[in-house]
Amino acid sequence: MTATANDPTGIDLQQAARDHLWMHFTRMGAYGADHPVPIIARGEGCYLEDSGGKRYLDALAGLFAVQVGYSYGDEIGEAAAAQMRELPFYTNWSYAHPRAIELAKRIADLAPGDLNRVFFTSGGAESVEGAWKLARQFHTANGERRWKAIGRDIAYHGTSMGALSITGVPGLRQPFEPLVPQVAHVRNTNRFRRPADESEEQFTQFLLDDLEHRIHSEGPDTIAMVIMEPVQNSGGAFTPPAGYFAGVRALCDEHGILLCADEVITGFGRIGDWFASARYDIRPDIITCAKGLSSAYASIGAVIASDRIAEPFQQGDATFMHGVTFGGHPVQAAIALKNLEIMEREQLPQTVRATEDAFRATLAQLLELPIVGDLRGTGYFYALELVKDSETNATFTEEESERLLRGFLSERLYDAGIICRADDRGDPAVQISPPLVAGQQQFDEIVTILGEVLTEASRLVGH
Repeated sequence: MTATANDPTGIDLQQAARDHLWMHFTRMGAYGADHPVPIIARGEGCYLEDSGGKRYLDALAGLFAVQVGYSYGDEIGEAAAAQMRELPFYTNWSYAHPRAIELAKRIADLAPGDLNRVFFTSGGAESVEGAWKLARQFHTANGERRWKAIGRDIAYHGTSMGALSITGVPGLRQPFEPLVPQVAHVRNTNRFRRPADESEEQFTQFLLDDLEHRIHSEGPDTIAMVIMEPVQNSGGAFTPPAGYFAGVRALCDEHGILLCADEVITGFGRIGDWFASARYDIRPDIITCAKGLSSAYASIGAVIASDRIAEPFQQGDATFMHGVTFGGHPVQAAIALKNLEIMEREQLPQTVRATEDAFRATLAQLLELPIVGDLRGTGYFYALELVKDSETNATFTEEESERLLRGFLSERLYDAGIICRADDRGDPAVQISPPLVAGQQQFDEIVTILGEVLTEASRLVGH
């Protein structure tokens, strides 16, 4: 095969992908001559282009990650190249280097409260692993034997064995059980289908009673950490009711349990603040982050701990017995620093807060479709829950969901020129989370395309 602009090395990309590339969470057997592998070749702004030249609106920001969009490759690339020339790599194991120090300070300045200590990782799952290990060792350093974690139903925290153990999605856990002991799960903050006459205050109390019951049933003095996303992604952008996180914080304080906010998705502007923990006044002991830290231009994450949590490891011969080779990699850190500089220069968190109401109002037009039962979320982070019956809000069976999402929606949305996520880790939902540089033009385009495709889906399910 001769070289072309789309495959300059002369490789048949489709054949090579089928023969050699093992894609993540992908049914590899679905790809053949009649169903080519989608190959994304370039990007600009909020848009992507495949190897055949077709253009797509990325309404998922990669995977809730590309905050600045796809047009800063030159500027961020220059920062990476400069770091490559200066110091292409060194470890943070007993050594430091300038970019890791600078980035740690920048993150500490942005983080709420006294979360001043930054432990770098290569991504979100590593951050969750690190947080759980830190919580366990913190309690040990204080003379307590605590090892358990509490997460929430349907919540996703990663696929490494510890993070997967905390994940509350049965279908992801079951193939790898038994997992890391011990994790309990409590109800999430999904209000859809709750009793119509239930007040927000009653819902909050219902959730807190459930958490308190679980704490006592597990044994308070065995629980190291409660970990929750400020806005839960899996299941469809579940926002917290008023008073919820204040109550969670109070229960953790009462029983000496550490509170970890998993901000791998919500961190760095996605919900209109640098951290959702500040917006919802969560006051966590630990924050996990990744994705938006570099706008996914580099593989980097972090565990951000309060001074109190770090204190036992800052004296004498104490050591946090954890580390990863690439944590705080100089080039990754340089990229993250440049990304944060761009986000601050362009005032992206402020832009999200200023335009979130317009985005929600635009998306709310889709509630007129009979297949759309609920719109949830905040900032640039939303989900539409799909229903079989708009009068009763009845959901789909597992078989119906399979036909709707994988048999129709996923491929049809891609064909229509939009990338979002048709997800059924809870009840079927379409997740929408564009780059933070998106504006009204992109909001309108999202609604136009989704409206057309979901109208087809409505007919498919018999509306």
